[in-house]
Amino acid sequence: MKTRIICIVLAGAILLSLAGCTSGNPEMSSQSGSTETQPESVAVPEIRGDLMQTVTATKKEPAPITPEAVTAASDFAVRLVQTANRPKQNTLIAPLSVLCALAMVANGAEEETLLQMESTLGMRRDLYNDFFHSYLTALHTKSASALRLANSIWFADRAGFVPKEDFLKANAACYGADAYLSPFDDSTVQEINGWVSQKTDGMIPKVMDQIPPMAVMYLINALAFDAEWSQIYDEDDVSPDVFTAADGTLQVVEFLRSWEQDYLSDDSATGFIKYYKGERYAFVALLPNEGISVEEYLESLDGEKLQNLIAGSRQEDVHVSMPKFEMNSSLELSETLKAMGMELPFDGENADFSGIGTSQAGNLYISSILHKAYISVDEKGTKAAAATIVEMEVAAAEEEEPKYVKLDRPFVYMLIDCNNNFPFLIGTVQDLEDEQY
Repeated sequence: MKTRIICIVLAGAILLSLAGCTSGNPEMSSQSGSTETQPESVAVPEIRGDLMQTVTATKKEPAPITPEAVTAASDFAVRLVQTANRPKQNTLIAPLSVLCALAMVANGAEEETLLQMESTLGMRRDLYNDFFHSYLTALHTKSASALRLANSIWFADRAGFVPKEDFLKANAACYGADAYLSPFDDSTVQEINGWVSQKTDGMIPKVMDQIPPMAVMYLINALAFDAEWSQIYDEDDVSPDVFTAADGTLQVVEFLRSWEQDYLSDDSATGFIKYYKGERYAFVALLPNEGISVEEYLESLDGEKLQNLIAGSRQEDVHVSMPKFEMNSSLELSETLKAMGMELPFDGENADFSGIGTSQAGNLYISSILHKAYISVDEKGTKAAAATIVEMEVAAAEEEEPKYVKLDRPFVYMLIDCNNNFPFLIGTVQDLEDEQY
């Protein structure tokens, strides 16, 4: 079985309120509920009105990805999880999806709105454009990259809203975003769902049921990850054991046991790195020391510390025991991002997204950000899915003895890009029986 990670970012629904780089073409409202089975693929409707025939991005060579950019992106990822995490509850977020969506939206932000977004994202807009341009280019120069991203912009074919060409060009050049002029009726719902299904190989066939009457734009990002464990677990490597949940409940689940060679440790936790085939991507687990909660450990991290921790892994034999687990989550991130300092973009009267386009009906602002995610870890690999919807409205040394890491109590995990140790998905496991979070 292959590892699958699907992240969909729907950055858009710019509604009309009454409150008054190289253009590469990359691949790819609800409450949380019980684990879902992966859907079968569906037919992809024909997409009409590709505007990129008339909006041509200026091509340029990608700049090298700097350590400062990776650290800033990692720091945003850690701060996002820290702020969204709730005590004794499982957390699952794909920061790369959220970051990509917000960076695209930032291309239309101006004045203080832009400054707040840049401060929250941890880097200037132009630097994030360069970062994603280089990151996407690096991904898609490889014929069989395990990680794929795709972006598109959809806007309404109706009077009253005119998108700015510079906004479309910036997102085409830096994010490979195609632009589609669409009637924003039921056919557009079908087309957007079809686009997402196509970019995620049918894993997520549907992301929306309808378009609000006054919606004028959607920006969509899709991220897909597909890789195998470097070494798949044998039947003898799987056996039942006890996991102690954050509330002290004892839960009997199947554990996966293996020997790994990359050991992680700091003053507050121990952990390991387990690679996927090719060793470009890896699963990282961090088990806080006895007496230290997941919340306390998360609060001790920042992007630089996390980067240094992973880069400082030691080549030591480590016996790993980790539970098989499957979970999904649904988070509304508006309050999370406000708490991180991004308040003005959510202000219907004062947000400035005039760089996106002009509207006769009112002021553009972000009204909600919904992030949904799914992950399953078993002996064959990992399956995962995530969706972020941003709705906008107008208004070291070897030791002789092996190390042991047994994830039999709450722990932190992430999926990383080993080229730069960037965590593109982060989660916590605090309860293996709680399906409502």
